[in-house]
Amino acid sequence: MHLTPAELDALRLSLSVAARSVLFSLPFAIVIAWLLTRGRFTGRWLLDALVHLPLVLPPVAVGYVLLLVFGNNGPIGSWLRNNLGIQFAFTTAGAALATAVMAFPLMVRSIRLALENVDPGLEAAARTLGAKSFDRLLTITLPLMMPGVIAGAVTAFAAGLGEFGAVITFASNIPGVTRTIPLALYTAIQSPGGDDQALRLAILSFVLGLIGLLLAELLARRTRHLLGR
Repeated sequence: MHLTPAELDALRLSLSVAARSVLFSLPFAIVIAWLLTRGRFTGRWLLDALVHLPLVLPPVAVGYVLLLVFGNNGPIGSWLRNNLGIQFAFTTAGAALATAVMAFPLMVRSIRLALENVDPGLEAAARTLGAKSFDRLLTITLPLMMPGVIAGAVTAFAAGLGEFGAVITFASNIPGVTRTIPLALYTAIQSPGGDDQALRLAILSFVLGLIGLLLAELLARRTRHLLGR
């Protein structure tokens, strides 16, 4: 399948945006999953609901909220732009932020399920042997939950490749800047004579999504095998 320069540019942007969204949000996903699984504090149910809210909200609504908060006139966006020179709205970084917000619940759920399967008795045994909290985290908990971390990261990456509503609302549809594969596909569908391009982009999206899901399962199985589980 021969891709045009514009399609290759959309592919490059999609991979970059998805990768940046995962790298940015993965540490936060691990912390949040830990808090929701092991934490005992007032309002945990509210945190759980907020984390999973992007799963039930229309992506356009999520993008609009991001625009209100991180836009050039938003409370956080204007401060970042005026004081640090950082702009999210209508930029590649903004597309990555929108993608990260939409994929974040997927990572948290996967990591949380893995953490729930970690035997607390192993951590208790290490504690009786004198291991500190941080040592137990690095040597026992993180390795045992790694299949969930990897599966969540790869699944979020694959989902990020297909994010549309939040990206187009918050970052717009700018060629070479925010026009990822889903946005390029939408543009091709709306353009006269764009059927062939739309078909190529649809096939590319299908292949990338399938590879991402298969890779997530393969890596998770490989990690479980290495851990002897």
